[in-house]
Order: sequence, then structure tokens, then C-alpha cells
Amino acid sequence: MQRTFFFAISLILIASQQAFSQPSFHFYQPITPPRNIQVMVHRGMAIAAPENSASAIEMCIQDFCEWAEIDVRLTKDGRHVVIHNDTVDATTDGKGRVADLTLDELRKLDAGSWFAKRFTDSRVLTLSEALSLAKGRINLYLDCKSIDPQHLVDEVVAAGMERQVIVYANPEVLTQIKSASAGSVACMTKFRPKTMLFDEFVQRVSPAAVEIDADEITPELCQRFHAIGIKVQAKVLGEKWDHPVVWGNVIDAGADWLQTDDPAGLLFFNLHRTGYQFPVKIAAHRGVNRYAPENTLPAILDAARLGLDYAEIDIRTTLDGKHVLLHDSTLNRTTERKGSVRESTFLEATSLPAGNWFGRRFRETCVPSFEDGLRALGEKMGVYLDAKDIEPSELIDAIHAFHLEQRHVVYQSVEYCEKIHRLDQKVRTLPPLKRPEQLDTVAAVHPYGVDAAWSILSEELIDACHQKGILVFSDALGQNESVDEYKRAIHLGIDCIQTDHPLRVLRAMEQLAAKEMNDLKPR
Repeated sequence: MQRTFFFAISLILIASQQAFSQPSFHFYQPITPPRNIQVMVHRGMAIAAPENSASAIEMCIQDFCEWAEIDVRLTKDGRHVVIHNDTVDATTDGKGRVADLTLDELRKLDAGSWFAKRFTDSRVLTLSEALSLAKGRINLYLDCKSIDPQHLVDEVVAAGMERQVIVYANPEVLTQIKSASAGSVACMTKFRPKTMLFDEFVQRVSPAAVEIDADEITPELCQRFHAIGIKVQAKVLGEKWDHPVVWGNVIDAGADWLQTDDPAGLLFFNLHRTGYQFPVKIAAHRGVNRYAPENTLPAILDAARLGLDYAEIDIRTTLDGKHVLLHDSTLNRTTERKGSVRESTFLEATSLPAGNWFGRRFRETCVPSFEDGLRALGEKMGVYLDAKDIEPSELIDAIHAFHLEQRHVVYQSVEYCEKIHRLDQKVRTLPPLKRPEQLDTVAAVHPYGVDAAWSILSEELIDACHQKGILVFSDALGQNESVDEYKRAIHLGIDCIQTDHPLRVLRAMEQLAAKEMNDLKPR
């Protein structure tokens, strides 16, 4: 009788522990086929757009991230808005506490120009707007700074977003969220292994997921949470943790989600570490211009950091015969001065800020010299030299001075490439190929490759180039920047894709890698 009693009590305890948690909560899968991990982008793509803004969330969607982490607060009139700080001072042109301002007052504020003038029209986002923007496209991690639990649940349910959000708050607030939603809205809070008891925490909080600081995650801890259907989010924010060594550690430990400020770095690292051999080379157009100002040192350094094959840069000559990196013939678009590059001295050009237009963290970034741009390549990455305005002999001298003989291409007209070839037959020229019937004419200048128009890519054209010993590069810019287009070009046999969207190219690689793995499985 006593044994039966204790057996029954054990069953009750096990059942109660399972009831306390939200085991195996089934979240929407924005990315298919899924990755081994999911990425949570801190405050949206805050490196390239105002944090917590519609633009920051949209960039996460465009870059194939699974989650955007956003912060939620209550206004004076009880409306939920998306903002991190308790005041509007840092991220709008207004002042005061969010809790002391009505939604109408908040909506009148400029919430973008603090980041860059190009975001002047941004406004403080409401939670309802964020949910609508994300629906069917990306999941949202709602970091609840100050909320009305019942109202928040009502908004999530009204938007049909129960499977696309996770609510992060303290355990007391989560209890109210679960009660208001009857357990239909997933909850997450911090777990601190050094100060919390596992069983007591699970029974008291019953989360669908836990957030654990990167330096406290272990395989054993992940296994214990996974065994009862709880996902593990690794917080890898900050210089101490947001880098490859820590990413690798928490992925190997079994973390499901990584919250990061560097989604591009994390995702390229995650695929590279599998040993997958990319079937095509990637050239970053004007450097990684999606996350840093074009043709600047940060954009080139980013391309090298991501492990890309080439940084494409544009070279121009100043009044005194020196060279800088700028795409346009004028300073107007990307610096704070107007005028021709040719009519500016080297000192004038290189003292001009060239990043403030992109974002305030680049306000000290100036127009780089050509030489500094080449130094930023590092020891491995190649350079795709768009010779906008530089003498062929001077370009050749730079290639040799920086020992780039085996990791460069030079793009310019057929005539320019012919001049290069006469001066140095080992320089790797890359003339444009706009129509297939031009191939024989272009081949006459003995190019290393051609920059073929995307519209003419075909298996026949690429085979014809390869038979002549000519590689095929192409610019997948504008409407061609899609995963399907990248995969089509790779299937045709292209050698290098130039892109403004490296994470889209990466997504094509991930899909190809997944297909290869699936094809290798025994039937």
C-alpha cells in the first residue's frame, strides 16, 4: 500500500513538472530547410538601421534571420510601443519618459535621424505594427520592459502571432502572460546556473525557453532543458562573447538560438565551420556595403571578416595624382562636401567623413586612400579592382607593391584591359561581356575572366568561356539579388557572384548544402 502511494505521488510530481513547462512549443519556422541553430538579431539589424525600427526588422527578414529581438514599453495612455530605453532622448528628437508620453505624442517624434538622415521619416513603432510586419515572415522576441500582460496577449492573439513570438520577462510577469493566454503564448526568462536550482526553477517558472549567458552554457545544461522540451537561447552580446570562439562553444553545447549583434558574422561562421566547400566565389560590392558605408575601410574589413573571396572597390585619382576609394566622380553623395574628385587634393578628399550618411557609428570614417584599402584586405581576401580613374601603370604598380599577384582582378573596358595586358601579361583583367556574340572580341585581350551581364548567363555561354580558359564573374545587383537566381547561376557553372546582399548568397549556399546532405542519406 505504501509503495503504491509513493508511486502515485511520483507520477503526480512528474506530471506537475511537465504541466509547469511548455514542452516542445512549436514555433513558426521562417527559414526552410531549417539551420542547426536560429539567429535572434538584437533590436533588429541595429548595425545598419535605427534599433527597434521597422527598417531594422525588415533588414532581418531580407537577410533570412529567424528572429528579431525588440523591446516593448507602455505609453502614458496604455499603448505598447517598441523602444528600448525608458526615455525617448537617445533615439528620437524628443525628450521625456515613454511612460509620460501618449502614443500620439510619440508618433510625432522623428525616430530615425539620430541614426542617419536617410531614416528621417522613421517613427516609433507600435507593437501591433511590429506584429503585422513580422507575420509569416520572421519571429519576434518581445523583451518586455514595461507592459500590460493582458493587453499584450490580446495584441498577440489578435494578430494570430502565438507561434511567432516569445515573451521575455521576469517570472511574475510571465505567470500573468500564461494565465491571460491559457498557455498559448510562449514565455522565456533568464536562467542563472550558478544561483538557481534547476528543478525548482522549472517548476516555478515553467518556460518554453530559457536565456542563458554565453559563459554559463554547458552541454549538460542544454541536455537537461531539451529533455523536458525547453529551448535554450544563448546570449552572446558584447565584444566579450559576440565572436567565433564563443559562437562555436555554445553551438557545440547545444544552444538552439543565439542572440547576437552580428548575424552576418555568425551565419557565415556557422556554415564555414561545417567544412562545406562553396561552389562559387563571392565578391562584396564596394565592400560589405549593407552593414558599413561603401568603399570604406569598415566595409572592406567586414568582407574579410566574413571570409568572402573578394572586396570590390572603386579607384579614383585626385587633383595631385594620388588615389582614393570612391565610386562616383563627385564627392556629393557619400561625403559632406560637393565637388569633383579630380578637383580635390588627396588631403582634402581623405579628410572628408564618408560614413555619417550611413550611420552615426561611422561618423569618424573618412574617404580611404587606395593604399589603405589594399592593406585592409588582410592576408587572404582578394580584391576586385574597378579602375574608375587610374592609369594602368599605376594600378599594376600597386598590385605588385602589395603582393596581390594571385588575389586580384581588374575590371574596366576592353580597351583598358588591352593596355594592361601590353604592360603586364600576368595581371588578371576582367572586361565586361554584355552580349554573347562579343566573346571572341573580348577574348582577344587575353582576360583572366569576364564580367558577364546577368541577363546573358547560360550554360552554353559559361562553357564557351571556360573552353577559352576564361572565368565568368557577374553582378547579381538589383532585381537579380534572389536565392533562386543565385542557385540558377551556380547550376549554370558561374565562377564568382558580385553582390550587395552576402547573406542572401549564403542562404543559397545553405540550401545547396542541405540538398547535398539529403542526397547523401541512404534510401
